[in-house]
Amino acid sequence: MTKYLKNKLTIFSLALGLSLFISCKETITSKEVNLSTTEDASVSKAPKKQHTEEFKKYWYAGKAEITSYTLQQSRYGEVRNGSAVLIYVTEPFSAEKQVKADRPNPNHIPVLKLNSTKNYITGIYPYSIMTSIFYPVGDHSHALKASFSAQEWCGQVYAQLNNKEKFDIVSFSYFESEGDQEFSLDKTYLEDEIWSKIRVNPSNLPLGEVQIIPSFEYIRVYHKEMKAQKAFATLKNLEDELSSYSIHYTELKRTLTIQFTTQFPYSIERWIETSENGTLISSGQKKKRIITPYWEQNKNSDLFLRDSLGL
Repeated sequence: MTKYLKNKLTIFSLALGLSLFISCKETITSKEVNLSTTEDASVSKAPKKQHTEEFKKYWYAGKAEITSYTLQQSRYGEVRNGSAVLIYVTEPFSAEKQVKADRPNPNHIPVLKLNSTKNYITGIYPYSIMTSIFYPVGDHSHALKASFSAQEWCGQVYAQLNNKEKFDIVSFSYFESEGDQEFSLDKTYLEDEIWSKIRVNPSNLPLGEVQIIPSFEYIRVYHKEMKAQKAFATLKNLEDELSSYSIHYTELKRTLTIQFTTQFPYSIERWIETSENGTLISSGQKKKRIITPYWEQNKNSDLFLRDSLGL
């Protein structure tokens, strides 16, 4: 092993298991929250959200929040039963390279990363869907990066958005009509970033008439054009200490409602996505939630932890 790799292993952990010796999580302490001094175009000049000690203690403890959900997903005109998981974890993000940072740097931006997964069966073959969002904990810009992939027996699709001067997007699909695309969009709200914005600063959610880019999952799975859509957003308090945030797309005739705890940590408890006549597109109901450093739990002896998530 080279001296370079040895030094890396003693200082930090690389993302996504790049080797058998490397973890996907680098611990970030609360002291790192205000380190970002970047002037990168991806970050606006808006003031950063100043977080409480409660926030720092929860999100900078070197663990991830993992929540499993009972999933109902409409596909090919029928509702399918499946499972969904939301994994939230804080990480340092390199705005320059648009990736999770490998080593500490004062110019890195602390983000709350969300990996959202869905798994369900359509007849004989399975669907596996994943969306990743890198959202600044300062709540002072749109998501710095977003990616989406879907795999099923017919093929796979992938899309990625990088927050630069504009939203730079690449999209790949096995469908001829969609093919390989590369284009830019003016910056506006992303539906996919809302799930993280709720966790960071729900009092700053967009309300009223807004322009919003629907979720990459909806766009790609239902073969819609990737562009901003007219929508109307509302936020209200419910009983049982829950709040409800809804986005109604005027032209798409689609509504997404996310229910979360009114008090910190604003945990997402359920969601429902419907078409114009109330027909179900997707819904999720919380099953189990754990706080754990999952990147360290990759042995056969750790399989029992899936039971604690109802998986």
